[in-house]
Amino acid sequence: MRLQDQVAVVTGSSRSIGRAIALGYGREGAKLVINYRSDAEAARSAVSEIEALGSEAIAVQADTSSSSEVAGLMAAAVERFGRIDILVNNAAILIRTPLLEIEESEWDRIIEVNLKGFFLCSQAAARQMVDQGDGGVIVNMSSAGETVAGRDLTHYCVAKGGVRMLTRQLAFELAPHGIRANAIAPGLIETDLNRSDLAETKFREYRLSMIPLGIIGVPEDIVGAAVFLASDESRMATGATIYLDAGQTIA
Repeated sequence: MRLQDQVAVVTGSSRSIGRAIALGYGREGAKLVINYRSDAEAARSAVSEIEALGSEAIAVQADTSSSSEVAGLMAAAVERFGRIDILVNNAAILIRTPLLEIEESEWDRIIEVNLKGFFLCSQAAARQMVDQGDGGVIVNMSSAGETVAGRDLTHYCVAKGGVRMLTRQLAFELAPHGIRANAIAPGLIETDLNRSDLAETKFREYRLSMIPLGIIGVPEDIVGAAVFLASDESRMATGATIYLDAGQTIA
């Protein structure tokens, strides 16, 4: 119960990696705010699973690229639980488009959700943590794409590169308030975002060819690191990135 009675807001947590992290936190005793954008049924299901673990949870709809909706998300967390101790920035979208075919609107949407949204949520949660006066934790879900280029993923990789630097800036500027910020950079994890791509044999083989361990991960592979970074076991860690990529970034 390493997160006993801690209040955690996990964005994009109705499914995939975000859901796995939220359930992992619930098993460790945290109270959860399940954020979703459109799938209310999946969010309610996640809440039920967390409650079955003996913890508390609420589901809150919000588009994390909107400052007003982010404000509503954080306000709902405080209204229900009285505080925010942990923020996990996870909500993201992925679109595969060749560089020369990316339209401005698509570029803007990827940056808005995958980078601006992380900033908006971090700023709002950090303000609450500063007011509370006893520190806090921010965990950003980045990607191996913050370090290595990906085919047809220019906007996605640029956004994740921004997440890396945002993490370091958060760590630097929030350290005086006892707030730690770190990131997790997964490699190839099969989720709703890429399941259709991985169903294509040639694409799957191509991606596996770049992974030294030859492993395609699942969302549960991320949970251990997410719990570690949220707990006091990582009290010396801030501004760091943990790579869970089966060796992709060393190949």
